[in-house]
Amino acid sequence: MGFFTSARQGRKDDAELGTGLWRRAHDRFHRGLDRYHQVLEGVEDPQLYEELVDIANELAALSPRVRLVCVEAQRRSPSDGLDIPGALAGVHRSLSKAGNSLATTAEAAAMLRLAVGPVPVGAASVRRRAEAVFEQIADAEHRLMDSLPES
Repeated sequence: MGFFTSARQGRKDDAELGTGLWRRAHDRFHRGLDRYHQVLEGVEDPQLYEELVDIANELAALSPRVRLVCVEAQRRSPSDGLDIPGALAGVHRSLSKAGNSLATTAEAAAMLRLAVGPVPVGAASVRRRAEAVFEQIADAEHRLMDSLPES
């Protein structure tokens, strides 16, 4: 991404996500995705690599969903700081847990990359950790929908 493209995206992110809580949740998720993809670069076992790439693709598919949740949360409860709005505290908690789970997913992939010899269960440990990320993003979406004022 070029300098001007990056600057333009930063301004768009500031407008849609703010500069506070929701932006941090969004950016943390993306840093976790980046880290996971960095881990893939060192995997030498072709079968394990394919399993980890499948998981990476599924995790990357969550990115637009995370953005939508964060953009909508920013729209409903603008944040330029770190104060968690009471009405959307559950949404923030789920996003935060998803970011943590994504980091542990990348860590599990890194541990497999360092394994000596064939890995008998493949990427099962990484898959389990990734499942938590999927569940937590779904929970954030559900909590966001539940926080809608009734008409």
